[in-house]
Amino acid sequence: MNRTISALVLLLLAGVGVSATYWLQRASAPQIAAEQRMAESRKMLDVLAVDSYDNQPLEQPLTLAEAVLRNSTLIGGYRATRKTQTVAVLLRSVTEGYAGNIELLIAIDAHGTLLGVKTLRQNETPALGGPIGDWPNRWLAVFSGKSRDDPPDAEWALKKDQGQFDQMAGATVTSRAAVNAIRDALRYFDQHRTVLLGGGS
Repeated sequence: MNRTISALVLLLLAGVGVSATYWLQRASAPQIAAEQRMAESRKMLDVLAVDSYDNQPLEQPLTLAEAVLRNSTLIGGYRATRKTQTVAVLLRSVTEGYAGNIELLIAIDAHGTLLGVKTLRQNETPALGGPIGDWPNRWLAVFSGKSRDDPPDAEWALKKDQGQFDQMAGATVTSRAAVNAIRDALRYFDQHRTVLLGGGS
C-alpha cells in the first residue's frame, strides 16, 4: 500500500512539475520573443549609435518608390527618429557581387551624410571579397562621412577606375559593386529626401 501511495505522490508531483514548466514557458514566450527581436534589431542597427534614436526603426518600414537604381536595387527602408525628429534613414540595398548578391544596410543622416554601411548578406569568396561581411569593417568604414557631393560624382569609384577609393585586396568586382551601391543610395536619398525624412508624400 505504501508503495502505491508513494508512486501516486511521485506521479502527482511530476504532473505538477510538468504543468508548472509548461505554463511558465507559455507565460515567458512573448517576452523571450521580444528580447530576441530586440537583439536582432540591435545587431542590424549597429551602424547607428545606440543613443542616437529612440524609436524602433525596423518596425516602421518605409515605402520606397523607384527602387531599381543604376547599379543596385533598394529592398527596404527605415526611418530612425529621436523625439519624433528624423535622425537617419536606413536603406537596404542589393547589388551583384562576384559570387552573387551582396545586401548592404546603408545609414544616411538627415543632411545626406553617410553614417555607416554594414553587409547583411553576401556569398563572396572567403579569402577575397568575403571580408566585406566582417563587422566592424575597416574597408566599409572609409565611406562614413561621405555624401553625394563629397567626393564629387566622378570620384565615386575605385582608384583603378579613376576614382578615390581603394579596393579590397584581390576583390575588384566586390569592391566596385559596394561603391556603386553606396553611391546609388546617396543619390536616391537626395532625390527623395523630403519623403524619406517624413516631410511629404
